[in-house]
Amino acid sequence: MKLKIAWIGKTKEPAIDVLTEEYLLRLSRYAEISGVALKDESSLLKLCARDARPVRHTLVLLDSRGKQLSSEEFAKWLGDYQDRNSSPLLFAVGGADGFSDDARRAATLVLSLGRMTLAHELARVVLLEQLYRAFTILKGHPYHLGH
Repeated sequence: MKLKIAWIGKTKEPAIDVLTEEYLLRLSRYAEISGVALKDESSLLKLCARDARPVRHTLVLLDSRGKQLSSEEFAKWLGDYQDRNSSPLLFAVGGADGFSDDARRAATLVLSLGRMTLAHELARVVLLEQLYRAFTILKGHPYHLGH
């Protein structure tokens, strides 16, 4: 499975970069993964356009108005996607202003990390941790049970 984690804008807090790199490394045991900072939403949407090169990504947006899933439900969704699709998944965390309606319409899944508002940089780390947790659930690794 190929995953790309994208976020809009530069990271202001060095600790976020450290945690991002740690979870990208952990996730690399389970999937081909990369992280990328994008300038703006239009750069993100180009990766998901029908004519995207070299490959079109399936977009999953993080948005407070999105669907809320438990860790187990998220793992099941990820496993089902992995079993049925070969397109790489692109998880996107917006900037402080979130995403436009056009971006939400382009997404296969709009996902919420919960009803509380999170700083967008912190949301990226929570997403990465939940992706790692999902893969450990799918592989039967004890990480999920120990937390």
